[in-house]
Amino acid sequence: MATLSMKPGSRFSVPDWDTNNLLISTNAQRQQSASHQIRQDARTLRNETNNQTKWDEEDNCTRLGNRIDEVENWKLVLDKCLSEVDAEISALTLMKDEAECALQAKNVPSDVAIECLTFRESRKDIDLVKDPVEEELHKEVEVIEGVRKALQQKISEAFEQLCLLQESRQQLNWDHRDKMETLDIDRTCLSLTKNSPNISLKVDPTRVHHESTTPQEWKQFSRYNKDRAEAELRASAQLREAIALTIAQTNNELEAQRVAVEFAFRKRIHAFEKAHNELKWQEKNTKDEIEELEEDIRCLEGDLRDKSGPLKLAHTRLETRTYRPNIDHCRDPVQYGLTDEVHQLEGTIAALKQKLAQAQDALDALYKHLARIEADIKCKENSLSLDKKCVDSRRKLILPVGQYAATVDTFNRTTNRHLSPLKSRELELA
Repeated sequence: MATLSMKPGSRFSVPDWDTNNLLISTNAQRQQSASHQIRQDARTLRNETNNQTKWDEEDNCTRLGNRIDEVENWKLVLDKCLSEVDAEISALTLMKDEAECALQAKNVPSDVAIECLTFRESRKDIDLVKDPVEEELHKEVEVIEGVRKALQQKISEAFEQLCLLQESRQQLNWDHRDKMETLDIDRTCLSLTKNSPNISLKVDPTRVHHESTTPQEWKQFSRYNKDRAEAELRASAQLREAIALTIAQTNNELEAQRVAVEFAFRKRIHAFEKAHNELKWQEKNTKDEIEELEEDIRCLEGDLRDKSGPLKLAHTRLETRTYRPNIDHCRDPVQYGLTDEVHQLEGTIAALKQKLAQAQDALDALYKHLARIEADIKCKENSLSLDKKCVDSRRKLILPVGQYAATVDTFNRTTNRHLSPLKSRELELA
């Protein structure tokens, strides 16, 4: 009899089987529901992310455009500042060159003043005085030195201001160059699309660079450069005005001192000419007096010689009458008369000799004083010649360049100078 083989293992009951089927069906429904929800969520997410990506890209393009406009505006501001700084550098450089030319132009007045002082050191004797001309010349030298110091100070200030302007310009130029490069980069970024061939994934693109700044710092940096440039422009404009004012003031001071010196020269030359004319007049009078005194001395000497004969006659008569004999040797009126005559002649001769000595002393004094007058006339002529040379040398201060030329170096103390033929003719006609 055949037997039924049994499969080893536990047996499930029908309820278990039903339960398993229900479980599978329930799980399937739950999984399907979950999958449906996931599909719906995925579609929603796709729509949202697509929209978000699109709008994020649009927003960033807008931000890039706004940023480009902002950078472009600052670039225009920097362009304007750069052009103004360049114009101010040129203007200040021209003003500095003008101040340097004005400083160099003070060499001629200084040389002329020193030359005049050197000329006047050749005065002699009593004419070597500290007169108003010398005081004005020394004052002119001091004024020129003061003018030089003032101009040199302004030139130094202009040089420093030019350095500051150059530094400001360099900072503006760097900032402007950075703005240009930034504009190129941002415009390139704005032109990129998702279909551009040169886009790719980068390593850590969201990293923050250690040199990055905030928008406030960025704007503050450019504003600082702009404000600094404007401040330097204002300072430079004020300095240019100050330099122009200094040049005008120093020219006025120097011109006023030149007029004062030349006025003192004219007064001194007039005083010299007056003294010279007086000395010439005294020289003539002294020579006339010498001639008259010499004539009187000759007359006195002639009178002395003339008194010798009568004195000898009276002496001889008196001596001869001493030989009268005996009682006839009496003191008669003749005796008294001859004695009085002798005494009178001797007194006359003594008076004449005394007067002759006085006349000779006076003549010696006149000759000595005449020599002194002639020496003083030479001193006055020398001093007058020196002052006229100084006045002639100072014509260089008012004549245009090239119309006054020295034939030799003025420091060799020579005065052989001449005017140009045209200017000489103009002065003759004037």
